[in-house]
Amino acid sequence: MYAYAARRILSTIPVMAVVALFVFSLLYIAPGDPAAIIAGDQATPADVDRIRASLGLDRPFIVRFGEWVWHILNGDLGQSIFTNLPVSHMIAQRIEPTLSLMVLTLILSIAIAVPAGVLAAWKHGTWIDRLVMIMAVAGFSVPVFVVGYLLAYTFALQLDVLPVQGYTPIADGIGPWLRHLVLPAVTLGSAFIALIARITRATMLEVLNQDYVRTAKSKGVDQRSILFVHALKNAAVPIVTVIGLGVAGLIGGAVVTESVFAIPGVGRLVVDAILRRDYPVIQGVVLLFSFVYVLVNLGVDLLYTVFDPRIRY
Repeated sequence: MYAYAARRILSTIPVMAVVALFVFSLLYIAPGDPAAIIAGDQATPADVDRIRASLGLDRPFIVRFGEWVWHILNGDLGQSIFTNLPVSHMIAQRIEPTLSLMVLTLILSIAIAVPAGVLAAWKHGTWIDRLVMIMAVAGFSVPVFVVGYLLAYTFALQLDVLPVQGYTPIADGIGPWLRHLVLPAVTLGSAFIALIARITRATMLEVLNQDYVRTAKSKGVDQRSILFVHALKNAAVPIVTVIGLGVAGLIGGAVVTESVFAIPGVGRLVVDAILRRDYPVIQGVVLLFSFVYVLVNLGVDLLYTVFDPRIRY
């Protein structure tokens, strides 16, 4: 097991190297001259040259990339072009709302989708199964921003039971923190819940038809133990895989969700940076999101060994 974990951890190093190369190349693969775009239409050639020098575009690519990686390894993500603040400081100010939203969405999605998928597989062919699948199809079909506006209109404007926008730090209390995050979390998790529920149902149906499950039934093992101990554990690998892959969707969806509910998170930060062509901020946020995604997938790979010991070898 330790050898497998070491191999998986070491394999993340070249992945992050490729990601870092791509993120840094954003300045060079962006259409047009980034310096001219940042300077604006009224800028003089001297202004463009000054911005180009500040971005390092007047130096060789490999030299600039090496310096950038060295700064990254020392915890320096660069400096914003427009605010002159360190990118790491700007991200630190916005990380709590985004992290809270993603963690709560992940918890809600797993807590709702896995039992729903198990129930649909157990009641295969009944109205319960069809209802779960209809809701899953609806979750896939409706865009995130539409779900957000519908929930905000219903629960915030019509029923007036939840706030329509904003964010309350967790330090101000769990209650206010949850009230501001319930609608965004449900919005962000709508498609994720549908995906996990469908995969859970399909995998459970396959496992429930295995011989060892029928043997357990013939021995009089109660239904709950069959579903959640025997079947679900053996169906966990595909489910965990989908959950890990879905984190990428959560990262992308967080940008839209934060915009809909006016949450001052990293998603809003990167949207503002894109509109202003603030490349250092864009690079820092993309690199952070990529690192989180790589870590999540590393955790998924290590979880495989818990559910299926054969993977260790």
